Amino acid sequence: MAENGIGTAYVNNRVGPVLRAGDIALAAIEAAREDNPGKEIRVDDKIAYVRIETDGELILRRETMEKALGRPFRMPELEVDLSSFAGRIETNPEYVRFYFTKKI
Repeated sequence: MAENGIGTAYVNNRVGPVLRAGDIALAAIEAAREDNPGKEIRVDDKIAYVRIETDGELILRRETMEKALGRPFRMPELEVDLSSFAGRIETNPEYVRFYFTKKI
């Protein structure tokens, strides 16, 4: 816990999905690295699930997921394996965006 008694999840700006382990999670790891150049992508593999995170904003593009999977992919497929996420989420047919908005 942080010194003020608040857990670190509430005081950092990390964002990203928590996905059930499998092909979509592996593709999301690859897409996170490709779609977010210059960012440090952290992957925490817990065997049954995978947490993918970075600071501030993380984008996963449909086209990159298709390339990683080697097949057509629709963004709603991601939601089936998405057990949780950190930050806020914006979705559309071409990408999903996880982001952090700091409250003032």
